[in-house]
Amino acid sequence: MSYVVLARKYRPRRFAEMVGQEHVVQALTNALQQQRLHHAYLFTGTRGIGKTTVSRILAKSLNCTGPDGTGGITAEPCGVCTACTEIDADRYMDYIELDAASNRSIDEIRDLIERAAYKPGVGRFKVFMIDEAHQLTKDAFNALLKTLEEPPDYLKFVLATTDPEKMLPTVLSRCLQFNLRPMAPATVREHLQRVLAAEGVPCDEGSLRLLARAARGSMRDGLSLTDQAIAYGGGSLSETVVRNMLGSVDRSHARSLVAALAGRDAAALLAAVDGLRSLGLSAAGTLEEMALLLQNMAVEQALPGALDAQDPEAADARALAPLMPADELQLLYSMVLHGRAELSLMSDEYGALTMVLLRFLAFPSAGAATAPARNPSAEPARQAEPAREAARAAPLRAPAPPAISLPLSTATPAPAPVDQRPADQALGDRWHTLVTELSQAGALSALVRELATQGGLCRIDDSQSPQRWTLSVERETLRTVPLRDKLAAALATALGHPIEIELEPGVPADSPARRDAAERQRRQAAAVAAIEGDPVVRELLGQFKTARIVPGSIKPV
Repeated sequence: MSYVVLARKYRPRRFAEMVGQEHVVQALTNALQQQRLHHAYLFTGTRGIGKTTVSRILAKSLNCTGPDGTGGITAEPCGVCTACTEIDADRYMDYIELDAASNRSIDEIRDLIERAAYKPGVGRFKVFMIDEAHQLTKDAFNALLKTLEEPPDYLKFVLATTDPEKMLPTVLSRCLQFNLRPMAPATVREHLQRVLAAEGVPCDEGSLRLLARAARGSMRDGLSLTDQAIAYGGGSLSETVVRNMLGSVDRSHARSLVAALAGRDAAALLAAVDGLRSLGLSAAGTLEEMALLLQNMAVEQALPGALDAQDPEAADARALAPLMPADELQLLYSMVLHGRAELSLMSDEYGALTMVLLRFLAFPSAGAATAPARNPSAEPARQAEPAREAARAAPLRAPAPPAISLPLSTATPAPAPVDQRPADQALGDRWHTLVTELSQAGALSALVRELATQGGLCRIDDSQSPQRWTLSVERETLRTVPLRDKLAAALATALGHPIEIELEPGVPADSPARRDAAERQRRQAAAVAAIEGDPVVRELLGQFKTARIVPGSIKPV
């Protein structure tokens, strides 16, 4: 018998076997048990998290006849009847899968509509599944609309997409939408451990952690990488084997670099980079490993003891966390995160890595007590130094929204009254930093980014799993379930664990948008004050009686 890859061999065949999508499983199970069936379903989410699998299980639930042939619609398909076995084997005549990536024109949809006119040949329902539905042309969507809105009683539509924002709103409004979430590394690791145990493949914890992290929330990718690792390791898995296969950088190198940066030891930093070069280790992999280490350090700083005591990598984070102030850690994390995009701009990736890391040393340490002595002859060139120092300090902290008084010529209307509850500045700092990083990384689409910037983080409930983050949002148009779920998915990917978001109405006392507006006002006021107080400008105004500063003409650089 030919070998069956792990991703196919261990594809779930019942809802109970689905991993990491409990919210979707529960909703579909309740609907099937209560016979509250919709005519069209839309499953969204990244690749390899179960969209097609859920569609097949749903088709089996609708058409299962039970072991004795007398069963009806059920949330627990038997797996042995003709419908169940043939859908699993991808040869059931009343379950049709269409890949819209290669069958996207109106002709294919017209053929599908023609098939819809005929009743099921052997089953209870005819189920049409359209994968990557966002790739259908606009004409194809329009041709499908009428049938999608009012299909025959025996017809069910299932659409799957990785990019629901590209789908027509008229299609979205006709479907019952479920967002499948990227899986947490811990969830992937536990499933891989069960699979390897069933396969009789020996492994260690380090190899599982690396594979789960490399899967990036996709169970299919995790199983495919595991297949590759088994072949690479000759039938067994170890951390060294998996690290070599993935090209991952050992945590000791990231630890040395972070320690050198925390101590502002340029010599140790350059020596560590030279060590990476001599070993031929990936510069991008080094930055990724540093980012993961910095994440754990930030968690340890925010909540000592919160890291998994069983995780051997947590010891490094606990040891390094006290060596770096929280604001400098956040600055370094941002530089490391965005520095990966700069590596490809140079032919020497290690030279680019050196510049990314030296950039951190260009910012003054928060603990610096004295400044170098000034050369009196160079004093005129240093008149702008306070502004430069302010610019250097700005990235080191997320300022609380200040109250700014502007001249009448530049004043802005007073903001709407806000909730009088005291704002938690620590939550505000955390939310502003996180939203800024996600926005700069392009992880938030337009409306989701608007929800994140306009919302204020009120509280985080750690008493349940997953964590519940509550945002105060003024605009009702932003307090929608799809936007909330997309923001939760983006945050889960960035934080490495699932979270739930609750949106409550109200004007937030603190939000990224308010902070950005306050910062713009501060910079504008500083620019106006700098011009009005400039000795040359004041001399010109005094010399020419008709001279004036045109209101609105001053812009901060």
